[in-house]
Formats: sequence, C-alpha cells, structure tokens
Amino acid sequence: MGVAISLSGLASAVANAGGIGVIAAAGIGMNEPDFKSNFLQANKRALRHEIRMARSLSDGVIGLNVMMAHTNHADFFSTGIEEEIDIIFSGAGLPLTLPSYLNGNSRTKLVPIVSSARATQVICKRWLNKYDYLPDAVVVEGPLAGGHLGFSQDQIFDPAFALEKLIPEVLEVVDSFGSRYGKKIPVIAAGGIYTGHDIRTKIALGVDGVQMGTRFVATHECDADLKFKQAYINAQPQDIVIINSPVGMPGRAVRNEYIDDVRSGVKKPFNCPYHCISTCDYASAPYCIAQALMAAQRGRLNSGFAFAGANAYRITEIISVAELFAQLVAEYADVPLETSPALDSACRQTDNPTLSA
Repeated sequence: MGVAISLSGLASAVANAGGIGVIAAAGIGMNEPDFKSNFLQANKRALRHEIRMARSLSDGVIGLNVMMAHTNHADFFSTGIEEEIDIIFSGAGLPLTLPSYLNGNSRTKLVPIVSSARATQVICKRWLNKYDYLPDAVVVEGPLAGGHLGFSQDQIFDPAFALEKLIPEVLEVVDSFGSRYGKKIPVIAAGGIYTGHDIRTKIALGVDGVQMGTRFVATHECDADLKFKQAYINAQPQDIVIINSPVGMPGRAVRNEYIDDVRSGVKKPFNCPYHCISTCDYASAPYCIAQALMAAQRGRLNSGFAFAGANAYRITEIISVAELFAQLVAEYADVPLETSPALDSACRQTDNPTLSA
C-alpha cells in the first residue's frame, strides 16, 4: 500500500467507516516538486500534509505505516509523532528503537509488524529493557500479503509458515508478556484476508482484529491511478507472482510485461537519486523499485508494476469504501454458526473486531 497507494484519501475513508485508516510513508513525497533534489524534506513535508488532510476529512482513527528499511525511517517516526498520529505500524525490519521517539506527552500508539513469534519476543524484550514499554498491539503478517514479504522464497509456500500457524505462536508470546506486566496487547492478523468469513475465522483463532490492504485498492477512494486498480480487476490467478526485489526481499505483484522483461534479463536503465531503502543493492539492481512503483501508482504500468496480495485476482469491480465495509460486515455475519464450535464461541464474544486498512 506504499508509494502513494494509501494516502489521506483512502485512510480518511476507512476511518470514517469505522476502521483504522493507515497512511503509508513509503514514497509519500513522490509528488513534491523537489522529491529528487531534496528527498528527506520532501517526504517530511508530504507526510505532514497527508496527516493533516486526513484529519480534515475524518474524526476517526488514523495510523501511519513506516518500513524500518527506509533510510529515513527516523524522520517518519518523529514527524508522525509530532503530528499526533494515532498509531504507528512498523515492519520490514525490527523496529527495536521505536519507543525512543516518544516523549512524555506523546499520544501515539506503537504497533510492530512481525512475521514470527521469535521477532515478537525480541521486540518485547528490547522495548521493556531499554524503554520500559510494551507494544500497544502487534500485527502478525503471513506470507499471503502483498508487496515486500518478511519470508524467504521457500517459506512463502511452506504450510509451516501459514498465518494460521503463526497466530497461536505470536499469541503465546504476547499473552506471556501481557500477563506478567499487566497489559493487554491486542494481536492483529494480516496477509491474505479477503472476506468477512476470513475475518471471522481469524477472530476465532484469538486475534482482536485484522489488517487488510489488497481489497481496499479497488475502491474509489484509493489514492492510486485507475489503471493501477484495473490491473487487479484484470488479473488472473496465474498473474499473481513472487518477484525478487532489489531491496533483498521477495515481493508479491501482478505480473505484466515489465516484470517479464526483468525476469528475462532486461535491465531497466535508471539512476538512484533517493537511496531510500537501506538494503537495496542499487549498484547492481536491474531496475529501481522506487521508480517502478511510482510509475505504477501513476498508471504507467509499462514502466512499473503493481504490488498486490495473493487474492488480488478475486477482485472484479471498483466500489466505495463504505460499500466494501458493508460487504465485509454482511459476510462476517453470514458465516453459519455450525461451521465450528470454536468459531461460534469466538464470534458470539467478538461483536466488533478492529479492521485496519
């Protein structure tokens, strides 16, 4: 959802519908006139603008997603907290120093994104030891998510790393810290969640809410170009592929001619004015991931590609965020209660799960 896919437009619409609307920091300054020449300041300026715009459009909960792999993640953290963003979600690396950006008056909640129980354990221990702080929630993201993934190529399709396996492992860690230190730490499931039925089955596993990205791309309020959204609608199951990103992580995207060219050895000429991702081997990369994603966001898919989750091919139309929420709520309610005693019990106890998009 980064590189201007989820900005104030989508985030405010989700917040108005009752969810947590999330602004993605990645590439947020791409439309600033000095983005290339003044990368750091352009991003900070754009982030302030998007947060303030979202606030002007909604009284709901607004979050910020920051990748630790950003070379300027510290600027994003500081700016978000200065602007009193409600929540910072951070992954793509362990956000071990995130609490250091708070001050005594900060109202911002801190939520790491993890892909394993081990990462959860490391973060909780470090935050406690250095900052006397535990996460305000934890997002556990499975390998069916879109964009850059926190898994190796082998792990992505290994059932041992499925979200349904990760959830109880992360819950065990979180519950252990929560019970010892008297703090409830909600767990939010992410990656491949598409329907209200999916939400309800994850709630039954013990999570407190879900995070969704892919399905919210095909909404009128999504900040991407119409052609970007159309790529989802046109996609077939075989078009959702795993790519090797220059940043050193696998990613999931909608296959197109650009991706085929790169796979066949065609090098896309570029220079690197940004140095935006600390793990990017830009000297030998066959293309610039930032430029490819910016082109796609603007609808120029001949010069880039669309990141997407595993279920993107299931999307058939563009609807409003309000309509999508209504669909998800109806699907959540329509799951037969006899499906599972555990599911029945969980759904009866959880009438209002959190939805983050």
